[in-house]
Amino acid sequence: MNMPTIQKRRGRPPKEGRSREETQQALLRAGTEAMTSHGFTASGLDQILKSVGVPKGSFYYYFSSKEAWGMAVLEWYDAFFRRMLEKHLNNTARPPLSRLADFVDHACAGMAKYQFTRGCLVGNLGQEGPLLSADFCARLEAVLQGWQALVEQTLQAARDDGTLAPGADCAQLAAFFWIGWEGAVLRARLTRSEDPMRLFLAGFLAGLPRI
Repeated sequence: MNMPTIQKRRGRPPKEGRSREETQQALLRAGTEAMTSHGFTASGLDQILKSVGVPKGSFYYYFSSKEAWGMAVLEWYDAFFRRMLEKHLNNTARPPLSRLADFVDHACAGMAKYQFTRGCLVGNLGQEGPLLSADFCARLEAVLQGWQALVEQTLQAARDDGTLAPGADCAQLAAFFWIGWEGAVLRARLTRSEDPMRLFLAGFLAGLPRI
């Protein structure tokens, strides 16, 4: 993943043994944990810096602003999530629609691991749309479009092997999947149960156009 350019604008270099890159990675990991739980606006820098062991005055040694840090966390999460998606959706040893179910299984296990306290970082940020800058919102949409393209390719594979009807609109179906999936993740956090995610997948698969 291409890391953002670090600008020496404000902030003092920290007195610590880690390199700039190592500390920046730690700040991105801490940001991912915070934003999957609380979103962007509610993620306070003081607590994040304390958890990483970075003095508050040193934050701007790594990022030019909180938004620049938030955008970098988004890029970090996107790279992580895309690797996970590709692992499942590109698994040609499995039928296309089973690959989608494998992704859901993995996601359910991940939600349960953290007792449903963490959700999708992109979904969380999307709910804050009116509070975010236009650039931030545009990048969120681009990330979702990238994930959507991966699901579209999987559905195209299902259409090509005859599982779906020849006229199936895979692009529209992939868009529908992500719109519904983000809602299912939100409901799963609310109920502290994977049932909404399972229910959504069952309904999505049942509604696909078959031969």
